Amino acid sequence: MDFFNNHRKLFVTATIFFVVLTIFVAILPALHNQQINAPLPSAKALSPDAIKGKAVYVANGCVACHTQQVRNIEMDNVWGQRPSLAADYAAIGRTDFWRNTATLMGTERTGPDLTDIGTRQPSKEWNLVHLYNPRIVVEQSIMAPYPWLFDLKGTPEEGDVVVSIPEEFAPRDGRQVIASKDALYLIAYLQELKQAPLSENVAPPDFLYKREAVSDKSTATATPSKSDGQALYVAHCQSCHQANGEGLPGAFPPLKGSKIVQEEDLEKYIDIIMNGYDSRPEYSVMAAVGINADFTADDVAAIINFERTSWGNKAKEVTAEEIKKIVDFVKLKAK
Repeated sequence: MDFFNNHRKLFVTATIFFVVLTIFVAILPALHNQQINAPLPSAKALSPDAIKGKAVYVANGCVACHTQQVRNIEMDNVWGQRPSLAADYAAIGRTDFWRNTATLMGTERTGPDLTDIGTRQPSKEWNLVHLYNPRIVVEQSIMAPYPWLFDLKGTPEEGDVVVSIPEEFAPRDGRQVIASKDALYLIAYLQELKQAPLSENVAPPDFLYKREAVSDKSTATATPSKSDGQALYVAHCQSCHQANGEGLPGAFPPLKGSKIVQEEDLEKYIDIIMNGYDSRPEYSVMAAVGINADFTADDVAAIINFERTSWGNKAKEVTAEEIKKIVDFVKLKAK
């Protein structure tokens, strides 16, 4: 019984027991995972600016509200093209010598998942406006603004990135909003958050608990209602082009009075909806909204009809049948 009365023996024994358990329970499994999991061949390493942006992301506690993991359930389908794999995180290493790995997978979604945000919203201008004050682009957003990542200047200097802010949100003293280096680093990180595509011979995992589509022949060929188009517009377009269709000067083009929206040639219009558009330097890059959201001809027709009959626009409405060939063509062109 002397063993239990000798604190030195108890301490040494407990220490050895703890070290052995740590080796078998934590260290060896971790080394095994490193051996059997490797980054996908198509995965790209973060750029130097994005690495600095990741540090800004960590410092500002973004992981408290945003995840970076697409779960294998159907409701997560909106966040990525496939469920996340172990390989998606295989290249993540220690932050530095003193700090452990920051995977940033998160445990709560107060805000949307960011696994593929670089694909869903590649516009630097939109991200800067959203970071300065989320209510500018998403009226109902509960995200906090981050004004400390921006500077206010009366006269911008050469090389300054000026953020286009609507008059009602702009500084009252007339100064302009300038993105700081930290803001630009953070946006660079967000723009590089993209799911790496799998090889052609590798099938992506299925999303579980899929909802079965309800077939209704009586409405299958009907023209989509204006309310459907409005809902799609609010979900996919309003954050950039605004509820009033006027966009944001220098950032997002207006749809109110737009020639593209109202002209008879639908191919360019549908191509923009499906595959996005790069109109720099006049406006920022538009993401491939239709392809990313897997729009059908019905969806595209509903959005077109809403935009053509709103904000004073008075163009001819379309049906899903007459634009289906164009939708199929621009989808094919995107591949």
